[in-house]
Amino acid sequence: MFRWVPLLWLAACSTASPYFGSAPATRVAVDGNLFDVRVRGNLAEAVRLDMQYAPRFGPIRHRAGVAMAHVSGCPVLEVLGDAAVATGVLGCNRADGDWLLRTALATPGYDCIEVSGWVNRGPGPDYAEFECSPR
Repeated sequence: MFRWVPLLWLAACSTASPYFGSAPATRVAVDGNLFDVRVRGNLAEAVRLDMQYAPRFGPIRHRAGVAMAHVSGCPVLEVLGDAAVATGVLGCNRADGDWLLRTALATPGYDCIEVSGWVNRGPGPDYAEFECSPR
């Protein structure tokens, strides 16, 4: 039983997020980083596979964008995410890509106030209760 655990652990390394689960992966190496890139609609996802210790997102972001552009054949308008999984907004259809960017980046923030101390309404840990309204 326990001999399957390492195999399952390794299989989870390149797992796509739920939105990209049905999209086929294309493996791309860019400047020392290895990515599995999946494209669906106006979005692309790059899952980093190499074992670089504590990478910053700045250089990874650029390399993931290059990998997404290579696989999709479209310019990448923006790359969001972290050093492990990056999501890119593709510019194949510029109007749709711009709309997607405006929606994702211009979502209003919230102003919140704490309305009560620690609350526990059932099983699980206590939590603080807040009331929030859009700005």
